[in-house]
Formats: sequence, structure tokens, C-alpha cells
Amino acid sequence: MAVELLAPAGNFSKLKTAFNFGADAVYVGGKDFSLRSFADNFTREEMAQAIAYAHNLGKKVYVTANIFAKNADMPLLEDYFKFLEEVKADAAIVSDAGAVYAAKKSAPKLEIHISTQANLTNKYAVKFWREQGAARAVLARELSLNEIEEIHSFVPEIELEAFVHGAMCISYSGRCLLSNYLAGRESNRGECVQACRWNYQIRKNDGVSDSGWLDIEEDGKGTYILNSKDLNMSARLDKMALCGVTSFKIEGRMKSEYYLATVINAYRRCIDNGYSPVIESELKTAFHRDYTEAYAFGDNASTVNYADSQAKGGCEYIANVLSGGDGFAVVEMRGRFKAGDRLEVLSPSQNFGKSFVVEKAFTSDGEEVADCKLVQQRYKINCPYTLSAGDILRRRK
Repeated sequence: MAVELLAPAGNFSKLKTAFNFGADAVYVGGKDFSLRSFADNFTREEMAQAIAYAHNLGKKVYVTANIFAKNADMPLLEDYFKFLEEVKADAAIVSDAGAVYAAKKSAPKLEIHISTQANLTNKYAVKFWREQGAARAVLARELSLNEIEEIHSFVPEIELEAFVHGAMCISYSGRCLLSNYLAGRESNRGECVQACRWNYQIRKNDGVSDSGWLDIEEDGKGTYILNSKDLNMSARLDKMALCGVTSFKIEGRMKSEYYLATVINAYRRCIDNGYSPVIESELKTAFHRDYTEAYAFGDNASTVNYADSQAKGGCEYIANVLSGGDGFAVVEMRGRFKAGDRLEVLSPSQNFGKSFVVEKAFTSDGEEVADCKLVQQRYKINCPYTLSAGDILRRRK
């Protein structure tokens, strides 16, 4: 499949991880105008460095500027788009018609991608944005594969990007007012508190006495009435490509490096070698809610995760590999491990999935230790495989 694997990158370190594990492109946010204000995000200097780094690898960087803009934002947006054009960003992702106008006015050479926040749910909307100069449409998650195919047939000249994996929003294409109403933080300006993940209760008040809180129960497991399952389209990538999707998008600018490495690695292998039970098993090792294929095949009444709002995964993130060779690996600890533990390799190389038992571990001072418990401490451990910088070690639960 001649498709693009597009991954999130909340900071420079995550960008490097994404490319190391097989992403063709990343989407990132600056310090302003992004719908993930609480990700680390990139300063202008970091943005320029990240784009240069990506281009040196033959990769791409798309920059989100997809807030719903107000009048006061426009002069700043125009300046920002000029900057993105100057540093050769591969595209700006926007949702607001005014922002598109500002980009065309101030940075005419900057490619425009229309964000999923623009509610791209029909072929006429996609056609309209193509006529305004958009190179790509990021489709709403609510579309079925048949609807996507119809859009592609109607507007074949525009690139289609669609989400394939990650958290979903209970509100239509992410346009949510809950966060602002309940916590004073506006989702459509990048400050979502994820109120849909909360455990809700109701209070009984008969007008005479306050009878206290009453649980709303769904089969006794909890009260997560707004909490969506996570999207997983790994088994449907071939069908999506045949429908005209050219970019497979992974959600998660707030997710950890370990999560990104696991999911990107799985989708890279799926694209290159086809779907298999190994891919299905691998995607369960990362933290996730119950999976769904959402609306790919039409209406679906089973997308809400009533059980809980917590993610679960089959592996623990143990360490980042800094170097390897001569029977040892130098690692930076992320999760406590001890001599006798069996660790597994997460890697884009042929070492993926191999495991070994930690027999010896040394601090940077050369002291042998049995318990590696200091976060971000560097340890030298025995390893029968030649690992590379950027590989990750994990432990099965």
C-alpha cells in the first residue's frame, strides 16, 4: 500500500521516537493555536529544528493550528503561518475558515490540511475545501468506509486522511462543550479536561431533604456514561486504502513515548507485511480502553466504554536503550526492574519481541546492583542482542 503512516509528536523526543519506529510523517503543535495545549509542544526554535531533522530523514511535519479562532487571534495567526512557511513546514492543519483565509493571505506557499474539527462528513464539504486550495481533508471519525469511498470518487484530487487508532471523543468530531461548561476550560481552544472520562453520579433531592448521591450503574461496574472506547482499525487498513485513504493517522500527542513506539511499530509492520494475530496481540500491550472499529461499517451502538475510564495494557515500560553491543546494553530506567526479571525488546529491527533475563546490572559508576529503582538512572545490563539507541525494553505483566 502506498500510504502514509502519520503519528503524533507532543515534543522533540516523541518526534524522534515516532520516526525511529516507522512513521512517515508527524503532526505537532506549537505553543499556541493547537487543540492540545497541555502537551509539551514546540517553541518556534524547536519547530524549525524538528522540521529540519525530519526533512533530513525524508520525513514530513504537519503543524496543527486548529483552534476555533477569534478576532484577536488573526494577526497572530498570520504571523505564525508566515513563520511556518519560512521554516518549510509540510502543511498547516486548520479547522477555521478564517484561519484558512489568513494562511492563504500571509503564507500562500504553505500547504493547507483541513482538520477533522471542521466536521468533514460529506463529499460537498470536502469539495468546497478543495476549491479553497486545501491539499488534504482529515475526515470525521463518524464516516463509514462506504461514505469515504464516495467522497474519494467525488473529489479524487484531494488527499484523504483518516484516524486508524487511539482515543475517541464522545462529541461529534471532537467539538465538545462539556469541558468548558464543567471546568471552565475550552476544548475548542485546546484546554480539554476530558470530562467524558469522569465517573458520574446524580443527587436525589425531593425538595424536602437532600438524600445524597445516587450511583448510576451499568451492570455494577461503574458510571462512565460518556466514555468512548478506543479506535483500532489495524485489521481494516487494506479496505481503507481501497476507499481512497492515503494517510493513516494515529491519535495521541499526550501519550507516552512507549505508547507511541508500540502503536507505530505495530502499524508500520501491518502496512508493510499485512495484518496478523501478532499485530492484534501487540496493540493490546499498550495502554488502551476496549477497542472498537467505530462507524467503519455504519451505525454502531457499542462504542461507549461503560466499564471504566482507565486504560489497560499487557506490558510495563521499563527502559530506553541508549546503546548496545558486546553482550551489554546501556539503558535509561523508566520502570523499576531487578536482577532475575525477564525483559522484552520493542524495536523496529529484527530484535523485536526477543526477550532475555537480567543477570547483571551496573550503575554508571560501575557498581553492581540487584535492584534498578532510580528513575532516569543509567544502567549497564547484560543483553545477548545488539540493541540500538531508540529501542525500548518492557516487561510482560
